[in-house]
Amino acid sequence: MNIDAHAHITGPLELYAHFRALSGATGPGPRPKLPEFSDEQMEESLKGHLTEVHDVGTDLQLVSPRPWAIPTGDRREPVVEHITQGVNNMIAQSVKLHPDRFAGIGAIPQLVTQGTKFCLEELDRCVNELGFVGIKINPDPGEGSAEVPHMGDEYWYPLYEKMVELDVPGLIHGGPFRFSREPELGYFVEEEAVAAWGIMRSPRVFQDFPNLKLVVGHGGGYIPYQAGRGRAFRMNTIQREPDAGWESFDDSMRRMYYDTVLYDGEAMELLIKVVGADRVLFGTDKPANGSVKDPVTGRVLNDVKPLIDQIGWLSDEDKHAIFEGNARKLYSRLKVPATA
Repeated sequence: MNIDAHAHITGPLELYAHFRALSGATGPGPRPKLPEFSDEQMEESLKGHLTEVHDVGTDLQLVSPRPWAIPTGDRREPVVEHITQGVNNMIAQSVKLHPDRFAGIGAIPQLVTQGTKFCLEELDRCVNELGFVGIKINPDPGEGSAEVPHMGDEYWYPLYEKMVELDVPGLIHGGPFRFSREPELGYFVEEEAVAAWGIMRSPRVFQDFPNLKLVVGHGGGYIPYQAGRGRAFRMNTIQREPDAGWESFDDSMRRMYYDTVLYDGEAMELLIKVVGADRVLFGTDKPANGSVKDPVTGRVLNDVKPLIDQIGWLSDEDKHAIFEGNARKLYSRLKVPATA
């Protein structure tokens, strides 16, 4: 079975139009009602998505909101809450329509002006009411600002505590980039790398939360590909602070998981070599920007399964772990049969 651990939901365009109008509104006014869509409308919006995923042999996708869907840089709490709930409801409806194809990864209402306690009520609803198996975490809710501490800071502890209590993993994934100097291509991987490095900067996060489950999107940003520099910095730190409880950089890297949203065979191979096959989750981000055909090879770039299959030194057990086993182990709330 192929379980795609990094995918985003497709939904009716009217929902996003509603969100954009709400984000751009000014002045007082009544809180609008969340738009509702018939199952027929939802099916129509999912048609192309399901066809594209089916055609490459993916059995199940863990679907989360598109990264730009929730305007975390907005300072208005009701707006962010309203939009977050709307996206999560849309995901829940999609999962209900296609439980054999989708499992839910929920959004949390993150705000620069609030700590992570603000997220907990919606996180609880996602898991206990909507039946989601995980959440997506934006490491930069300030959208390019420096107002939110890195993910090794105690600022994030209320969220981590609730995640451990509910036993749900978090997919670290960049969010809106309206106010960042980086374009989309660079912004996501940069913020995911900053998040992972922030967690590894603190020797306490996994001491305080040994059962915390985190997936670093897009192959870990740049972290696995700069492991040599990471080892050098960590060795210097250990020598300066021999009694601080620091572990090796490689041990710290292997406390997190990484997806295969890379679109390049050599990068994929290096990722698996550096972090280990037991820490890699099959992910495609499909359908999205990678749904484009390479005119040279004739291959659609986000059809990444063949890239993994062609790595000759991977054992059958390794491939099974990447395509299915690791996701089942990590997402304990995922209840799907072993065959699709």
